[in-house]
This record gives sequence, structure tokens and C-alpha cells, in this order.
Amino acid sequence: MTEQMRQAMRERHTVRQFDGTPLTDEEKATLRSRVDELNKTYDLSIQLIESEKSPLSLLGKTLMSGKEVHSYFVLAGDNRENIDEQLGYAGSDLCLYSQMNGLNTWWMAGTFNRSFVGSQVKGKKIVSIIAVGHGKTQGVQHKSKTPDQVSSYEGEAPEWFNNGIEAALLAPTALNKQNFTITGKDNKVTLSYKSGPMSGIDKGIVRHHFELGAGKDNFEWS
Repeated sequence: MTEQMRQAMRERHTVRQFDGTPLTDEEKATLRSRVDELNKTYDLSIQLIESEKSPLSLLGKTLMSGKEVHSYFVLAGDNRENIDEQLGYAGSDLCLYSQMNGLNTWWMAGTFNRSFVGSQVKGKKIVSIIAVGHGKTQGVQHKSKTPDQVSSYEGEAPEWFNNGIEAALLAPTALNKQNFTITGKDNKVTLSYKSGPMSGIDKGIVRHHFELGAGKDNFEWS
């Protein structure tokens, strides 16, 4: 599974053009099983929603090309410390898992209709939704900073650290700003993120990507 997720990480790009084909019963069951697993593991309230009404805001509808998608993950949980980061981490997992299963995704943190989505997932903090469906294209790779711009290691960096940085640079972040810094010493790694409205979500996404690239057994977060 880990190697499949790494491959999905390299192949997954933001897709804003969907063909309108609904998810099959098998696809829905596969995704809901993963949602249930993540909710149980991290005490979250993520849901896979299907709705005839679009979850997008006016801006989101403007950005989306072609037919709208009506299947989406709602990243929700109890309003507690670090919930944005935890949901970003789990959302990253869902994006890559969807990619593994032949589906495409689009993170939407500021381009969805909060009142409509909130009416379907009540009593929880909602940080983002992720559109999921069959893309018309596979998207394109985003522009990226270099490893030296986002990381440093005390001494000669081991291969696992370099692999982790490469993976972190593939992570989707708000406006593609990649406002993170990862530092390492021995097997200790620190991730910091420039403060902003989406920084918690982005930090969780980057953390998930780094762990996949580096291998969780090779280091400890500090």
C-alpha cells in the first residue's frame, strides 16, 4: 500500500475539469471504507457526500471548467487544537487513495458554499472539501520551489530526508505558496509553516507527504 501511495503522490495533480460521470457503487464503497478508517484512527468526522446541488461558491463555479462534480469529501471534526492539521493530513490520504483508485480530486478550502455544506455536516468544524470524481484530464504538475529553499539538515542529509523533501514539494498547498520549512538533525525532523488562513491544513498535507517519502520508521517529529 505504501508504495502505491507514493506512486499516487507522484501522479496526482489538481483537476478542475470533470466529465460528470457519477461514482460507481464500488467506488463509493471503497472511498467510504477509507473514510471510516481515518475517522476511527484520528477521531474525525469526515464524510463522503453526494448532492444534486453544487457545493461550490460562486468563485468555485467560476474556477471549475466543464461539468460540475457532485461527490466530495467534507473534512470535518470537533473544534479542538490542531484539528486543521489533522484534517489536512487525513485529506491528503484521501486524495492519494482516490488517485490510486482511478479518481481525481480538487482541494477547496475557500471556494465552497459553507452554509450549504454546513447544513449537511452539523455541529462540526469544517475546514475544507475535496471534490472527487472522474477528471477530463489528469491535471498538470505545479511549479515548485527547490529543496534548498524549504529545507536544511545539520550535516550530510541522509537519503530518507532527501526523499521526504522531494515528497513534501509534491504536496498541494494554498495558492501553491509552499510556505513550509523542514529541518533535520540525526533522526529528528521539525516542520514549521508560515502563519496564514490555510496554514494548518497545509501543514497536515505536507507532513503526510514527507512521511510517505521519508518512511515513518526512519525519523521522529520534534
